[in-house]
Amino acid sequence: MYESPEQANNEGMSNLRAPQGDAGSARHFPADFLFGAATAAGQSDGAADDVALMSEIGLQAYRFSSSWARVCPSGGPPEPRHIDAYSRLVDELLSAGVMPWLTLYRGELPQPLAERGGWANRDTAHRFADYASGLHAALGDRVPVWLTLGEPWGPGGLDLAEGPAAPHHRLLAHGLAAEALREQDSEIRLGVTLNLTAALPADPRSAGDLDAARRVDAQFNRASLDPIFRASYPEDFLEDAAGIRLQQHVHAGDLEKIAQPIDLLGVNYYLGATASEPAGAPPTPGVGDPTRMPSPPLPWSPLTAIDWAVRPDGLRETLVQVEAEYTGPAHVELFVTENGAVTDDTVEPDGVVDDAERTAFLRAHLGAVLDAEATGVDVRGYFYCSLLDTAEAVQSAEGCSGLVHLDQSGRRTLKRSGSEYRHIIAARALSA
Repeated sequence: MYESPEQANNEGMSNLRAPQGDAGSARHFPADFLFGAATAAGQSDGAADDVALMSEIGLQAYRFSSSWARVCPSGGPPEPRHIDAYSRLVDELLSAGVMPWLTLYRGELPQPLAERGGWANRDTAHRFADYASGLHAALGDRVPVWLTLGEPWGPGGLDLAEGPAAPHHRLLAHGLAAEALREQDSEIRLGVTLNLTAALPADPRSAGDLDAARRVDAQFNRASLDPIFRASYPEDFLEDAAGIRLQQHVHAGDLEKIAQPIDLLGVNYYLGATASEPAGAPPTPGVGDPTRMPSPPLPWSPLTAIDWAVRPDGLRETLVQVEAEYTGPAHVELFVTENGAVTDDTVEPDGVVDDAERTAFLRAHLGAVLDAEATGVDVRGYFYCSLLDTAEAVQSAEGCSGLVHLDQSGRRTLKRSGSEYRHIIAARALSA
């Protein structure tokens, strides 16, 4: 996969290669494999104008997020005037033959609910179910796939600033919303997306580092997967988190609600990393715990522009583990719903946007999906994230993540990675 570990960090992702089968052969995706792209709520506002770009790339599906704060500014029922933009987007997608996938929550909480404690307040989970029901009443006749939320434990693990009850209440919100949506629509395709990781022990000979990797797996992966699929929290996670007394926030019947049947699971995978033993006694899980965020970066891996380690094989490992332990036994469809890289792109004088590193990242991770399938994992689709550069990235010097370049005037240009993705989709194959 890499030309040499010693050169990786110096050469960025230029030496990243897609895993291959026979030399010179193309590797084909299943006939029903779904190719898509994803964006977050803030990027969806003008997305109807970008449907033509989706068609140009050949996307079969587009995953976007609705903003709870915008749809329900009072924290109560949805306001129809705030749903209009999403309704127009859905109509544009369907007209172009692109399947809409809707994610209900990506971190935007109505201000009145935030002022009443946010996710630390158990009532927020019930208000989320009301929001889901109201939005489905407006869009459910046209949106076939509904995803409740992602990152129930937050992007960096447990944040004690919002209280230990918050992630449990987010999982409860998933269960309550899933139950409400299923009651409204027995034909709905319903799921959830989770940010998962595959952390390696920094030193596989160290018992402390091996345990640190276990702790990362417990909090980042199994603390969400187990409640959703098994109606329980992992015992080792509860022991690790004993200091925050999570169980006192778990009411009778909560875990059964969280484990509502789902049709699909979306895996969000961005980076590979290592886990190492914290100095001194293991701290209470929370802000600053070295076992929360996998660290330090893999010393032999390429890095993105924001120093995230690139390890495509971690995606393969994650998919294999998730199907073996969760989606396979439950007969739940498995998708990669987010995967992408922030890189420093170059705009050539002729307007061509050269993002060779993202192109290599895309090919390598699609190769990892094929590697997982070669071992028998039934991966149903892949969504690159994101379709478009964010406005914030355009204004900053932190790099961009989109397949489509967005300049300060709002002009859209398909990047080299977008062109490569178009060729892969058209061929339904990854060339050698």
